Amino acid sequence: MMAKTLFDKIWDAHAVTDVTDGPTQLYIDRQFAHEVTSPQAFNGIRQRGLSVLRPSKTIATPDHNIPTWNQDKPITDPISKFQVETLTKNCAEFGITLYGLGDQKNGIVHVVGPENGYTLPGMTIVCGDSHTSTHGAFGTIAFGIGTSEVEMVFASQCILQPRPKTMLIKIDGELGEAVAAKDIILYVISQLSTGGGTGYFVEFAGSAITALSMEARMTLCNMSIELGARGGLIAPDQTTFDYIEGRDFAPKGADWDEALAYWQTLKTDVGAEFDQVFHFDASDIEPMITYGTNPGMGVGITGSIPTLDEIDEAGQATFKQSMDYMGFQPGDQLIGKKIDFVFVGSCTNGRIEDLRAFCSFVKGRKKAEHVTAWIVPGSRRVEKQAREEGLIDILTEAGFVMRQPGCSACLAMNEDKIPAGKYSVSTSNRNFEGRQGPGSRTLLASVLTAAAAAIQGEVADPRSMLEAREPALV
Repeated sequence: MMAKTLFDKIWDAHAVTDVTDGPTQLYIDRQFAHEVTSPQAFNGIRQRGLSVLRPSKTIATPDHNIPTWNQDKPITDPISKFQVETLTKNCAEFGITLYGLGDQKNGIVHVVGPENGYTLPGMTIVCGDSHTSTHGAFGTIAFGIGTSEVEMVFASQCILQPRPKTMLIKIDGELGEAVAAKDIILYVISQLSTGGGTGYFVEFAGSAITALSMEARMTLCNMSIELGARGGLIAPDQTTFDYIEGRDFAPKGADWDEALAYWQTLKTDVGAEFDQVFHFDASDIEPMITYGTNPGMGVGITGSIPTLDEIDEAGQATFKQSMDYMGFQPGDQLIGKKIDFVFVGSCTNGRIEDLRAFCSFVKGRKKAEHVTAWIVPGSRRVEKQAREEGLIDILTEAGFVMRQPGCSACLAMNEDKIPAGKYSVSTSNRNFEGRQGPGSRTLLASVLTAAAAAIQGEVADPRSMLEAREPALV
């Protein structure tokens, strides 16, 4: 038999038919839905007189528009209120499981899926959301789709998709102090550009990747889409299996044994060929931060913004526009730049490990007075864990307040908007113009780099602050 990549194994197992010189009809194991991209899809099947073919295969939760304060009270924003109510009605009509606002399983869809055991190795997973790639951390083919495709999956449990090419990104070695999965992916994107993965599905491998926790792997795969890739995935291993075992909707008993036997086969065969391969050394990666208006415009925290002559001619106009928007100058160093907001959360960095890391850094310190910080858990479960572990007490003592779950300032579809002209160090996934609010200026970074900025009130190297703290507080 021909050696196959992990991607090829999963894709081929789900291919129903192939259209000659066209797309594959791909069976979908799981669809996630939220309030923003599902209404038109529900209307579409309703108008065609269809039902949802397999409603048990879809899980829904409102997350994009929900408030992260006073969730026990009615939503005041009329658009958000309408979208959340519409999702509730649609799920009731078509028999879809919904974890609504206030439900103990509510939260960001890409946090809720894995933590409840809905995301399992070898699956095909879709959602009307580009960061569906998060689920690839479990060894799945997971990707975002458009509203018409959401409707297609509702109606048929299948989707038409062109087969992507395959890319291997291998990172070996040990990560340095205060370097996290967020820094890995920002580094890779800075090296390959936001278009470097276009047309590909990426497998991440190497000793630096297998050493990551599941939550860190989710951060990495979450931002594979920012590389331009269709998605990213990591071969499941014991770390994966330990994370899944015992979760609410994971297989149990004999079903677990059978599933595990299959999952252990999900790895790229020796000799399998990728269309493109890149190798990186983990020791070359330092804490990263972005300076521009796409995730590829990033540098190491001790580095400087490129000068104009370091930018290729085709990209100079965009670079100048980005500098004007951000209020920076070519050649500037970011360390010491005053910031106004810090946002910790989103489907990229809103999990319990992220909150633990943030709290371990700010414990015994105080937030800079002029900084507004939004600490937003990714789900009700994360919020509950933070309370039980005493993390909320640490935050309070340091001058922070933890909000309630939701997408929040990642894309500012609710009230959590960064004001025009203000600088936000954000653990989310995109720094486009106006992404966090009209005129807002976003610097993407890891949780520890965000924590350092929140304490210092300016961009700071978290490593220097770790060196300075008392051993008992580390």
